[in-house]
Amino acid sequence: MTSTDTAGGVQPATATFQVEGMTCSHCVAAVTEELAAGVPGVSAVDVDLPSGRVTVTGDRPVSEDAVRVAVDEAGYQLVPGSLR
Repeated sequence: MTSTDTAGGVQPATATFQVEGMTCSHCVAAVTEELAAGVPGVSAVDVDLPSGRVTVTGDRPVSEDAVRVAVDEAGYQLVPGSLR
């Protein structure tokens, strides 16, 4: 769901997920690339390697299933029910 600010602009939708298996900057790059290219509407991906948290920002809400597929394609695992 998107929201509109008082100036009439659209606010981006943001969701945070927990990803298992990332250990290095290559892991971060792989997950970032898959999410940016594989999930429609994604405009930014922020990965916190130490915690395994991945925040996805887009012009619309992202599907947890689409995120799961992209993370799987990168070779990692989305923690079930981790959407925040």
